[in-house]
Amino acid sequence: MPASVIPFILECEKLKAIERRTYPAGFKRRENSAEHSWSLALLAMTLIPKIDPSLDTLRILKMLILHDIVEIDAGDTFCYADQGDKAEREKLAAQRIFGMLPADLCAEFTGLWEEFEEGSTMEAAFANAMDRAMPLLQNHANQGLSWIEHGVSFDQVMARNGKIGNVSAELWKAIRERLDEAMEKGWLKKGDSHAL
Repeated sequence: MPASVIPFILECEKLKAIERRTYPAGFKRRENSAEHSWSLALLAMTLIPKIDPSLDTLRILKMLILHDIVEIDAGDTFCYADQGDKAEREKLAAQRIFGMLPADLCAEFTGLWEEFEEGSTMEAAFANAMDRAMPLLQNHANQGLSWIEHGVSFDQVMARNGKIGNVSAELWKAIRERLDEAMEKGWLKKGDSHAL
């Protein structure tokens, strides 16, 4: 059985080559998708005890580790860009990549990925909030570098990320303070814009 998962594990190494639009805090290079997943897992592990200790931490961590594996085939789609056929590309990628696993793990990982995508449980909502919060924190730490490069507006950021407040009003307050500062400093455009 252990040998049967090795092809999947080696395939997932490719996630380290998928470049995102966000920069890690304090760096002038772009983050890769594996680093992104690690950052989300660390953020979640740190915040769950403070926000809602009743959440299933392991389930959230699994979702965060798995949620972007589909980018190996589908690529990273910038969250403020037209999403096009992203959902279909990612579904096909999930079938292929998770299909490399034994049936039990394939079913579990596919189920976790679908749960994250649907955001239908408290754990999935929390995981999605982490996926939105971390790039905001990184962009603020880097003086809006990615936002400026792509002409992202305050309105776009608010429309995409406001639901973080449904998971934690306190976390959203801390993020909102940073977004207000980003707006004041010109790191985010005023009004609506059409980012790439």
